[in-house]
Amino acid sequence: MTKQNVYRGVTAVQRQMVDYWCALRDQHGIVRRDAVDPGHLRSMLASISIVEFDDTGRGRFRIAGSRLRDLFGFEARGRYIEDVVGSSAEAYALGLSAAIERHGPVGGVIETGNQLHAWLRLPLAGHDGQVSQVLCHDELLPNRRLLLSPSGGAVVPGKSGRAAA
Repeated sequence: MTKQNVYRGVTAVQRQMVDYWCALRDQHGIVRRDAVDPGHLRSMLASISIVEFDDTGRGRFRIAGSRLRDLFGFEARGRYIEDVVGSSAEAYALGLSAAIERHGPVGGVIETGNQLHAWLRLPLAGHDGQVSQVLCHDELLPNRRLLLSPSGGAVVPGKSGRAAA
């Protein structure tokens, strides 16, 4: 995996997270969960979650930042994906499974009423070396001016309901 084909994120915070994740990759392009330093992500922790998949393929929130309560309406930690996001579980799970399958960052933007939900999914390997966890960043944005262009400069144009990479 080269840096040219890595999804870069749609906000400045996501760009920082993707750059950090890329710096942690081993020779196989894998990032181990224990390589992630929570102190490096301190300013972002409120919007971060980690979802872990079991042998049956069910995902459970191991960690869920405090701002995720604003997104979900309640505490997500310890709950299964389908119990937390209800009817949006399928779309949420698709981003998670895409990150695991691609072994790389995926993300996008979903319009939710008069706000934008910018999401990022970064795959992580557990102690056994298998990619079974996903580091997630979810933030609600009041307007498009906070979105970055693919090159990192200006606002992302357009007004689609959903976008993902």
